[in-house]
Amino acid sequence: MGIVECDCPTAYPTAMYCHSRNLQHVPYVPSHIKYVYLQRNQITGIQDGVFDNATNLMWVILSHNQLSSDKISDNIFVKLESLDRLYLDHNELTRVPRNMPRSITDLQLSYNKITKISSTSFEGMSNLTTLKLQANVIDEVEGGFKDLKSLNMLDMTQNKLRRIPDSLPERLQQLYLEYNNIESVPAGFLTMHPDLQFVRLAHNTLTDKGLPSSVFNTSTLVELDLSFNNLEKIPLVNRNLENLYLHANKIKGMQNSMFPNLTIYN
Repeated sequence: MGIVECDCPTAYPTAMYCHSRNLQHVPYVPSHIKYVYLQRNQITGIQDGVFDNATNLMWVILSHNQLSSDKISDNIFVKLESLDRLYLDHNELTRVPRNMPRSITDLQLSYNKITKISSTSFEGMSNLTTLKLQANVIDEVEGGFKDLKSLNMLDMTQNKLRRIPDSLPERLQQLYLEYNNIESVPAGFLTMHPDLQFVRLAHNTLTDKGLPSSVFNTSTLVELDLSFNNLEKIPLVNRNLENLYLHANKIKGMQNSMFPNLTIYN
C-alpha cells in the first residue's frame, strides 16, 4: 500500500508519520526520509530490505508494537549508517537486535523480554550515549558493555540482576539498577568509574556485609539511592554527596552532623 498509510507533511518533508494506524508491517520508506515514526501499531516483524533505499534515516521509532526477535533479520539496520535514534521499547524482543549501526547514540530496548546481554550485543557501538534496558528479564551480562566508550547513561531498572554488571564503561555518569536482586557492591566500584554522579540501587537486597567500607566515599558522586534494602548502618560517603536516600532499610538513629550539606532521605 506504500506511503498512503503514512503522512509526509510538506512542512516536514523528511519526516514520515505512520504511528497509531493499526499497521501490521513496516511500509516502504522513500530515500529522502530521515525520520520515521511507526510507534503504537501492531507490527510483529521487519521485512528484509524495507530500509534499503532509506539510507539517510536518522530516527527509527518502533515503540509499542509486537516485534519479535525471530522476525527481525540480522542485517535489517546495517545500511543505516546515519542512524542516531533507534526506539524498540515496549515490544516482544527476546534478544538485542544484531548488527546495529555504530552511529546510534540513543537506543531504547525497555519493556521487552530480553534475557541476557552477550559479549557481542553492542559490539563497536562506540557512539552510544544513552542505553535503556529497564523492565526486561536480564539476569546475565557477559561483558557486553565494554565497547560503549561514550555511554553516560545506563538504565537496567527492573531486571533479574544478582550483581552489578562487570566492565561498565569508564565514562558512565548515570547508573540505574533499582528493582533487581543485587546483594553487594564490588570493592573499588566507584574508583573504577570515576565519572559516576548518579547511582540508584533502591529495591535490591543489599546488606552491610555486601558494602565494602568506603565503597561510596568518592568526591564525584552527587546522588546515591540505597532505599528499600536491608542496610542497618549508614554507609560512609563523601562530603560532596548532595542526596542520600536510605528510607525503608533497618537503620536506627541518623547522624548527619558530619555532612551539613548532605540531604538524607530516610
